[in-house]
Amino acid sequence: MIRPPERYTITAALPYANGPLHIGHLAGAYLPADVYARFLRLMGKDVAFICGSDEHGAAITVKAKKEGLQPQDIIDKYHHLFEETFAKMNISFDIYHRTSSPIHHETAKEFFKTLYDNGEFEAIESEQYFDEVAGQFLADRYIIGTCPKCGHEEAYGDQCENCGSTLSPIELIKPKSTLSGETPVMRKTTHWFLKLDKHEKWLREWLETGALDGIGLHNVDEWKNHVLGQCKSWLDGGLQPRAMTRDLDWGVDVPSEIEGSEGKKLYVWMDAPIGYISATRQWAEDNGKNWKDYWQDKKSGIIHFIGKDNIVFHCIIFPAILKAHGDYKLPINVPANQFMNLEGRKISTSKGWAVWVHEYIQDFPDQIDVLRYVMIKNMPEQKDSEFTWRGFQDANNNELVGNFANFVNRVLVLVHKYYKGKVPKVDEDVEIVGSDGALMPSFIDSELMELFDKVYELSNCIWEYDFRGALQWLMNISSWGNQLLQSNEPWKIQKEEPEKVKVVMNLCVQIVAALSIACRPFLPETSEKMQKMLNLKEIKDHRELVNIQNKLAAGRYLVKAGHVVGEPIHLFSRIPDEVIDAQILKLKSATSAMTDKKENSPQDAENNMIQFDDFTKMDIRTATITKAERVPKADKLLKLEVDLGYETRTIVSGIAEHFEPDSVVGKKVSVLVNLQPRKIRGVESKGMILMADSNNGTLGFVSPPEGWENGQAIR
Repeated sequence: MIRPPERYTITAALPYANGPLHIGHLAGAYLPADVYARFLRLMGKDVAFICGSDEHGAAITVKAKKEGLQPQDIIDKYHHLFEETFAKMNISFDIYHRTSSPIHHETAKEFFKTLYDNGEFEAIESEQYFDEVAGQFLADRYIIGTCPKCGHEEAYGDQCENCGSTLSPIELIKPKSTLSGETPVMRKTTHWFLKLDKHEKWLREWLETGALDGIGLHNVDEWKNHVLGQCKSWLDGGLQPRAMTRDLDWGVDVPSEIEGSEGKKLYVWMDAPIGYISATRQWAEDNGKNWKDYWQDKKSGIIHFIGKDNIVFHCIIFPAILKAHGDYKLPINVPANQFMNLEGRKISTSKGWAVWVHEYIQDFPDQIDVLRYVMIKNMPEQKDSEFTWRGFQDANNNELVGNFANFVNRVLVLVHKYYKGKVPKVDEDVEIVGSDGALMPSFIDSELMELFDKVYELSNCIWEYDFRGALQWLMNISSWGNQLLQSNEPWKIQKEEPEKVKVVMNLCVQIVAALSIACRPFLPETSEKMQKMLNLKEIKDHRELVNIQNKLAAGRYLVKAGHVVGEPIHLFSRIPDEVIDAQILKLKSATSAMTDKKENSPQDAENNMIQFDDFTKMDIRTATITKAERVPKADKLLKLEVDLGYETRTIVSGIAEHFEPDSVVGKKVSVLVNLQPRKIRGVESKGMILMADSNNGTLGFVSPPEGWENGQAIR
């Protein structure tokens, strides 16, 4: 059995300082990390919760060039916005650092020099893309082109953000420079490559068994299937040496004592994860700690919270760098989340289809916990999830207001009404009606133990990174309290059965007290309000959850009889339809203002006229879909077999987010049959299904009139 660590290093992915945070970022990395860190503190663990701005990615310099600014201007702007946004969302970082700091540059260069001295690098001359107009080599993010895996036409040189595939610039189809828009040429340059292939054997052993000389000991069963699956897919494809330097003028310098270092910067995916370590060093220095305890001591556990697009970097490349250094532990888990969609569509910053967190804070300054609640409730832990404004309203009005706040308010109001705010002393042998309608005997033997069981199940879910499940247990406790009130109706029996009412109200106070602690990882502001309402000590985030579980297990009250509670405080309020309508309109207005939307407008169609001869070149014919299946590891793609009358063809279509495979079989469609075939995710696609876009995120087939035969021409 693997013993739990004595201390934890919790990291959340360093956000690129080139744009604001949206709700997908919150749900992907920062809220799950915060819930876990807060929970660990409540369980009495020593925690270092680490994050900071990634300020050296090529995306920063791309942004700076577009806006005519210096990179420093960009990173300062967004770093401060990140700090403010995270603080107002009550993300409880122990330090929020930045990779432009001197201590980070020092740490990253020391790391590189150690690996260099250990012989972990190989200097390789290779051809890389060069922009002749801009006069410079192009980093991965300076190149866009068509993804060879899914056909997305705006994939970057290191990754396709549409399908999540990790790429290299030379894999892109029709590459072009983001600096000049021109097609780049290949030129020779020399870089240091990490010999990633030599680490393949132990990486596989570590990921598959969880054991590696004690430095990376973990329970494989606790790792998410999609995390291990993506890593094994990469390993099965064979690891190749990976360049750890770039030709850039912005970033961490390759140490000057290394020959040939002039003009070379560290690759961002070596630089950025080391930011976790440099931030820990700064935090330890500021707080009288030893940073090595959190990264090198065998009694510590390192956990990385990230989105699924960062899995390979945190589970293969960064662990290889850590082990190559020789002094560091490997993570015990990387509980990466999937993506959160928005109103039926993928969140897209370029298209304006996003809910920006700082704007939410401006619009809903008193409802921070509501967003936290909805994000956790819909957290994409195992598969992509979705946020809708109507769902947000429903969760607030029916669950937080109608269930949680309603229970807490009723309990405090009745305690003040019947007992002038004093928690009543009870006869523990008095029976009350349970939530299931049956009589419940001894107060200590039944009700308090049931409360313990529910809090224990909540805690167990968090230990297993099942934050949605834990939140459900929180609401189950509140629902149980409401059911106890409804089953016993103290407002009806107060005069006839006062002793029974005392038992009911005392128990409900104990439930509210348990909720005030148990909700803290999810709803920290609400937790503080409830503690004030109960007139209890301020939470210090040290063993409070352990303490209430111990008391309940021993049959001890959380709030003693005679304790005077405070007046009820407003926890949540209903959100009216007009507020939600305004947010939906704001979202659609922002999207329609973006260039890519304008390109689909009738006005732009008139401005992009084609010649008649161009149209006559298109051979469009009627067909019937006879077979459909999902393309493996591609959320948007369906592999279709279509009957054209004179032949059957295979076509890969990006409609999987809108249609289930079974629902399209038998559909009459229109097919562009003389489109140049191309391979998409290893499948040769011979044609294109014509679709109509409603501009609100829904698609429909362009179907021929009823009764038309397959293969008829559409002119």
